[in-house]
Amino acid sequence: MYLVVFRNRKRVDLDAAAYATDAAQMETLAHAQPGFLSFKSYTADDGEVIALSEWTDMEAALGWRRVAEHAEMQAKGRTDYYESYTLYAGTPSRVHHFNRQTP
Repeated sequence: MYLVVFRNRKRVDLDAAAYATDAAQMETLAHAQPGFLSFKSYTADDGEVIALSEWTDMEAALGWRRVAEHAEMQAKGRTDYYESYTLYAGTPSRVHHFNRQTP
């Protein structure tokens, strides 16, 4: 598994409707990419967002990075949507699972 963590803050003056439309389009496109496993996004009380995508391997994640529509949206994000962001990517060094057994 390969993880991509996108930690961001949106601009206060962004067009929320346009952002929602573009985000939905990118999520749909990501789901169709080879090696895509999952995507979830979490918003903190202070407005910071953590978006987590899981891929089968690094090659799959890099393939997503090279999709032309995604690259165009990344540029739009820098000009129109984000105040700041940090991207973390890699293979986890440890993974622990817990599943409660139901009687």
